[in-house]
Amino acid sequence: MSSPSAIVNPAAEPIAIPAIPLRELAPWALLFGLLALIVIFFISADQGAVSIPSGNAIHEWVHDGRHLLGYPCH
Repeated sequence: MSSPSAIVNPAAEPIAIPAIPLRELAPWALLFGLLALIVIFFISADQGAVSIPSGNAIHEWVHDGRHLLGYPCH
């Protein structure tokens, strides 16, 4: 019987990490950046002059998140 430390895997080769060109990464970075800005807008915007929808629905949906991120809303 052989010990576990004596087992050698001959097929083990280093894993190559593929390089992603910036041209392929830029559109995704832009998309997620815009989505992040939209989320931050809805979380941080007070239901006042800059509010897109009228009413308090979005304010109530993100109320706890506002406090968690340090935005005052009272």
